Amino acid sequence: MIVVTGATGNVGRPLTRALAEAGRQVTAVSRHAAPAPDGVRHMVADLSEPAGFEPALAGAKALFLLLSGDLHAAGARPADIIGRAAAGGVRRVVLLSSQGVATRPFGTTRIAMRAVEDALRDSGMDWAILRPGGFASNALWWAESVRTRRAVAAPFGDVGLPIIDPADIAEVAAACLLDDRHTGGVYELTGPELITPRGQADAIAAALGSPVRFDDLTRGEAKAAMTRSLPAELADDTLDILGSPNPAELRVSPDVQRILGRAPRPFADWAARNAAAFR
Repeated sequence: MIVVTGATGNVGRPLTRALAEAGRQVTAVSRHAAPAPDGVRHMVADLSEPAGFEPALAGAKALFLLLSGDLHAAGARPADIIGRAAAGGVRRVVLLSSQGVATRPFGTTRIAMRAVEDALRDSGMDWAILRPGGFASNALWWAESVRTRRAVAAPFGDVGLPIIDPADIAEVAAACLLDDRHTGGVYELTGPELITPRGQADAIAAALGSPVRFDDLTRGEAKAAMTRSLPAELADDTLDILGSPNPAELRVSPDVQRILGRAPRPFADWAARNAAAFR
């Protein structure tokens, strides 16, 4: 049995499907009830309450662990999940971490994630750690404005980053869960090229077959919008990366190619597959 947390999200959903199609028994875990692929058991659990997560681990031999933002809040103990998994007989954990653990290690959220990584290394279980950069699916923040005004508003319109398609993260996670060769690996996951927010708007326009205007935001305007759903510190961390990426954050990693035997998908592929969200 393989347990997938965050199973209804942009990574967990395709990962659950891939594991089920590979013939594995899967338990999909999310905070809210949701449909699951045929043959997949779904369970509702909140990882901020590790004791309540234990029933999902019954009989599990592997775990994909995705921690939501509130598990990095003051007083949270996400490393407890690692201990409970080990005590429950889980043999392998694939952790979705963050590129920032290496590129910007001193932020509060990065320190918390490093502690989870360290707990996993010390757990006695087999493990692999995935450190993606920015997600292509973050462009869904623009879906409403594209649908209603055919416009994208973002800061730092001409600063490019090698953002990654979540479907590629899911394929890498599946490989790490199923193949012993990836045990003990720490993988930095990026897309194949640098793409700017303005370039993303152009790719969405191409997928729609309709022009999309790009409107520049100031950093302050962007932060005000982001803090409606993110802690201010995390918004600032994100804006630091978007506006002034360091050389490590600009690097296109070879790790997707190494694991999957193919190049990562470009943003245009993600936009084409998700065009319906912007129509």
